[in-house]
Amino acid sequence: MTLIRIRAGLLAAAAMILAACNVAPRYEPPPPPMSAAFKETLPPAEAGRWKTADPADTRPRGAWWTIFGDGQLDRLLGEAMQGNTSLQEALARLRQARAIAGVAEAERSPQVGIGTGPTRIRPSPGSQSRPADADTQPYTLWRAQATVGYEVDLFRRIENSVTAATSEAQQTEALFQSLKLAVQADVAQHYLSIRAIDSEIALLEETVALRASALDLVERRFRAGEVSELDAARARTELSVTRAEAIGLERGRAELEHALAVLLGKPPAELSLGRSPLAFEPVSIPAGLPSALLERRPDIAAAERAMAAANARIGVADAAFFPRLALTGALGYESTEIGDLFRWSSRTWILGPLVGTVLSMPLFDGGRNRSLQEQARARYDEAVARYRTSVLTAFREVEDGLASLRILALQSDEQSQSIAAARRAAALSETRYRNGYVNQLELIDAQRSVLATRRAAAQVQRERALASVALIRALGGGWQQASGG
Repeated sequence: MTLIRIRAGLLAAAAMILAACNVAPRYEPPPPPMSAAFKETLPPAEAGRWKTADPADTRPRGAWWTIFGDGQLDRLLGEAMQGNTSLQEALARLRQARAIAGVAEAERSPQVGIGTGPTRIRPSPGSQSRPADADTQPYTLWRAQATVGYEVDLFRRIENSVTAATSEAQQTEALFQSLKLAVQADVAQHYLSIRAIDSEIALLEETVALRASALDLVERRFRAGEVSELDAARARTELSVTRAEAIGLERGRAELEHALAVLLGKPPAELSLGRSPLAFEPVSIPAGLPSALLERRPDIAAAERAMAAANARIGVADAAFFPRLALTGALGYESTEIGDLFRWSSRTWILGPLVGTVLSMPLFDGGRNRSLQEQARARYDEAVARYRTSVLTAFREVEDGLASLRILALQSDEQSQSIAAARRAAALSETRYRNGYVNQLELIDAQRSVLATRRAAAQVQRERALASVALIRALGGGWQQASGG
């Protein structure tokens, strides 16, 4: 007994020493290609500065869409957060990932079970387990016992498995937040696109009214013999063309409305938005946006968590080359007669070899563990490359958004001047036409220019609204600092 205790003590001490060994590489995220500010807002003196990423995807982003000051958009986004089916699907994936992390965590604890039942046995003539007065004929052995199993975490195999599963759950949560931001942006862009189409339809309806009035004037002049039938036909053509364009916009509006309904988790028949032209005020963007805002992007956080999980998986793969120590035992009752099963004399206990331990170590596996190790390291390299790609993509998207807003602002200024010039030209042409100095073709051409420039201005306004949403999405939810929401 003393020898057994000494052996058990030595084994326990060795297990504690080995359990302190972690064969996983120390996790140090590689520095991403980060700059101190963005090109579009970077002062020349700050060019070339770099900083290290510090993921902050858990910080609140706030209701960024309120910058548009549209109550209906606020309500639609609230409905989308509750009813969007893609979000519900992603939430279910998140629950699965958390459950998997719980399964991995359970390996840290002893596994205890109870059981009872018969076992049919035919002992060999030399068996010592059969009853003393029994022959070698088969007999039934009844058992009722509790079993205990516990694996000593040598070389941190279990700990690395838990770390990997936890990191993967965090990655899934970050992907859920990324999808949530994408749905919010999609709802905002669909809604703003509908309102922009409403603006164009209102513009065309206004033009239809003017064309109808012009046609009435031309027809009266035709009946009076002042103009030819050709002028009346041209006026009717322009009226019909404008009406057709307005009808054509209705199709695009209907499709956007149907898509918006699906984003809200509704059948298209349950959503009907009334007409309301886009009322967009250009968003004011502060100069010198810090690249730290990108730290709130959940897709970057997801890529970083994937790296952490892959790194821990390397530790799991490396631990396969080292021994595994499992402690097992059973305690209960055992009898050949079910009526005697729970008698004190029927008690029994079982321990594995080496006083309740099983120490196993691979000797030859045909290269399986080596291949799994190489696979784990390759997956980590892949995760690193994907992380750096995510950061670079984020910078490109922000730079695209900033450039779009800057260029669209200049374009909008030019459009305002072209509208004023086109209206002045149309007014002069109408005066000259009424006085008989020019033919109707010149007047129609001038009116077309007014309509074209106004529609172009409306489309630029739409693009500015959509670009604002895209920039907010690229920044991970607006440009307010985390402290300010």
